[in-house]
Amino acid sequence: MKKYLLVLFVCAFSAIITVSAQSKLKIGHIDSQELLSAMPASDTAQRKLEKIAKEHELVLEEMTVEFNKKLDEYSRKVDTMSDLARATKEAELEDMQRRIQTFQETAQQDIQKKRVELFQPVQEAALKAVNEVAEEHGFTYILDMGMGAVVYASPDSEDILLLVKEKLGIE
Repeated sequence: MKKYLLVLFVCAFSAIITVSAQSKLKIGHIDSQELLSAMPASDTAQRKLEKIAKEHELVLEEMTVEFNKKLDEYSRKVDTMSDLARATKEAELEDMQRRIQTFQETAQQDIQKKRVELFQPVQEAALKAVNEVAEEHGFTYILDMGMGAVVYASPDSEDILLLVKEKLGIE
């Protein structure tokens, strides 16, 4: 049984070596960040995201202004308030502070969710174009230089950014 497995392993290994030796690797690279920033859909998504962030910022500003007014009023009258009135105002201020903090956290989550929602179609279109260019031009691998994972790219590696831009209709 062990001999059979050893023979099978040697045959499989030999077949892999033979196929690898016969096929020439063609490696290309692209800077995905540069590609994404060149895509008009990316600009549109960024503008929508900025609009959402601005709306959240305005609401937060209104809440903060209201809180500061109530805090100033409390500070001016604290010495003349009864214990019950002071405790009620302090509870109200604490509640407002919690709502502001909750809003900030929820707004951040919403912005992150919208970022994914808005940019996912852009990233999918870019990836589809990269895959199509790779297939059309016979590339074995495409390395992404924009992600910072590639430490070295051989001068034989072809930059496909222009081909992908052409595929997407970007000048």
